[in-house]
Amino acid sequence: MTDLDRTGAGQVTPSAAEVYDRAFVPALFGPFAAMLVEAMDLKPGERILDVACGTGAVALAAERRCGPGSPIAAVDINPGMLAVARRKSSAIAWREAAAEALPFGDHVFDATLCQFALMFLADRTRALREMARVTRPGGRIGLTVFESVGDSPAYDRLVPLVGEIVGPAAAEALAAPFCLGGPAAVTRELAATGLAADEVRPFMGTVRHPSLDAWLDTEIGGWTLAEMVSRDALARLKTAARTVLRDHIRPDGRVAFPAAARLVIVRR
Repeated sequence: MTDLDRTGAGQVTPSAAEVYDRAFVPALFGPFAAMLVEAMDLKPGERILDVACGTGAVALAAERRCGPGSPIAAVDINPGMLAVARRKSSAIAWREAAAEALPFGDHVFDATLCQFALMFLADRTRALREMARVTRPGGRIGLTVFESVGDSPAYDRLVPLVGEIVGPAAAEALAAPFCLGGPAAVTRELAATGLAADEVRPFMGTVRHPSLDAWLDTEIGGWTLAEMVSRDALARLKTAARTVLRDHIRPDGRVAFPAAARLVIVRR
């Protein structure tokens, strides 16, 4: 698997999984996970599945909301991510599996959630069909995706900057999470499976990092770019970013900017 292929699949190294969990989860994915489980109105006792769970932000948010007695399962194809996730809860059923081949029977779950992962799946149509298959009639599927790069503050400047300093392959890798931006992108994916969205709405959060350098260390070291960017290139990127991204740096040095996303809910 090439670096770009690994990026498209959302694959990370074990060390990158640790950085991802330590930095990306509190900066972005943890707060969004809490928002997602609230928006899905999860209830104690419901059977819940977190698809492409990463280090478990959504599954853990569901556990906090519904209580440790609720049956929660989570799957991811990446063993490095799961190794981190398993340390956090013994009550959640963590499984190494692809979203395109979920290891569950039909109509098992009341709620199936997939946070910021649909864009990385090898076969989105098959994965969505699998999510529908394992969700019971009357249940619901909740998906979140990022808006396009052009509609994503800070990343709209960082992606071209990475292209200039590191190269087009790295810029393409950084832009990969935004490939389903736009109001019609996910609905088109659903239509290919015979599904339809019952609700599509903006889902806004905030990205927060303690400094510009911390953000770039996380962006590079905690995701699929970890093996694509040299130490020298990262240093040059940080220097250039102080000018290009200055609008997102607060007087105390912290970085904060809006995270533009979209929530899609399908009711079975």
